[in-house]
Amino acid sequence: MMTMTAVVFVLCYAMIALEHPIKINKSATALIAAGVMWTLYSMASPLGVHGVSEQLTEKLAETAAIVFFLIGAMTIVEVTDSHGGFEVITSRITATKLTSLLWVIGFIAFYLSSILDNMTTTIVMVALMKRLLKDHKQRLFFAGIIVIAANAGGAWTPIGDVTTTMLWIGGQITTGAIMKGLWISSMLNMLIPLIIASFMLKGNVVPPDQVENGNGGAPTTQFEKNLMFFMGMGCLISVPIFKAVTHLPPYLGILLALGVLWLVGNILHRNKPDEEKDYLRLAKALKRIDMASVVFFIGILLAVASLSANGMLPALAGWLDAKLGNQTLIVIIIGLCSAVIDNIPLVAASMGMYPMTQFPPDSFLWEFMAYCAGTGGSILIIGSAAGVAAMGLEKIEFFWYARKIGPLALAGYFGGIVAYIFQYTLLH
Repeated sequence: MMTMTAVVFVLCYAMIALEHPIKINKSATALIAAGVMWTLYSMASPLGVHGVSEQLTEKLAETAAIVFFLIGAMTIVEVTDSHGGFEVITSRITATKLTSLLWVIGFIAFYLSSILDNMTTTIVMVALMKRLLKDHKQRLFFAGIIVIAANAGGAWTPIGDVTTTMLWIGGQITTGAIMKGLWISSMLNMLIPLIIASFMLKGNVVPPDQVENGNGGAPTTQFEKNLMFFMGMGCLISVPIFKAVTHLPPYLGILLALGVLWLVGNILHRNKPDEEKDYLRLAKALKRIDMASVVFFIGILLAVASLSANGMLPALAGWLDAKLGNQTLIVIIIGLCSAVIDNIPLVAASMGMYPMTQFPPDSFLWEFMAYCAGTGGSILIIGSAAGVAAMGLEKIEFFWYARKIGPLALAGYFGGIVAYIFQYTLLH
């Protein structure tokens, strides 16, 4: 039965990758994978249906936390966009060459993701690119670079990526040490793809003919644009602060922030005519977010969670440890695996496999794990939350990303590995 579960996952993964040729929506495939894999597991598990149901409830809570966060972040970005808030940034980006714009966007995504997180940063930056570039193919390429930069930026701070947050909460890494230890390797992870991409991009920046705010033509003043932009960004930035102060899950922070933004929007537009006010309300923004991507997220996270629940991922980690025995090589492989399988259960399995009595906080293993698991997901489009978000927002094809962006991400991944090992050897 375990073999059948693995076969179902591989088949469904292949169907997701081949979404465009076979013309079957990836969301449908992901939901089927989740349902079938958990059913097969419940039929074979010695825990029985009741035990598996408890595991499913636990995994659903983890999935819901990510999905709620995604919905909240996407809605905040949509509200900011509907008010023309992104003009606050786009009006200040004066790059005329595509290569110049590439470097500006790369650095913004890198540092923004260290403050927010890689998924939220990707949502914000992809929305921004729609206001800067007319050509869809160029936007696809920039979206791929944004995914690399956001994942690289998220790896060197404890709040920039879910896996580093897990290691931080678990006590395996500390804030100062991870920022000092991974900044160089994370920066190289972004710089190498940017340098290579600079030779691939030619031409000038061509902005959209007419930028619409997605607000149905409802006018917004400069004050309203500024207010909603800074409110929106402030809401997103407040989430890691909320988590650090209260120690409550990030999804609660994003929901609270969304409520505050909704309240401010209602107060801001309460005296406007109904036809204008209706377009600017947050309820309209909720209708415009890509729910198909959200549903895909639910399906793929639950499908991968079944592999963690049935012991296949921990077994894989144990097998690697027994066969290879070299921690550096194992962590590099875990990072590569995170391009295919969600890095969250992989890191969770590793945290359980290596005791802290043997590997104390801020040791080589944990810092290297944070880097590899955080950046390895950039190699394939569905290897990270940032990639999945970009895939939904810009309709990026799996094989297009694997062909055009994957090699760049792979070069950055190994460049950062060499840098970290050299840096660690030099300092220790």
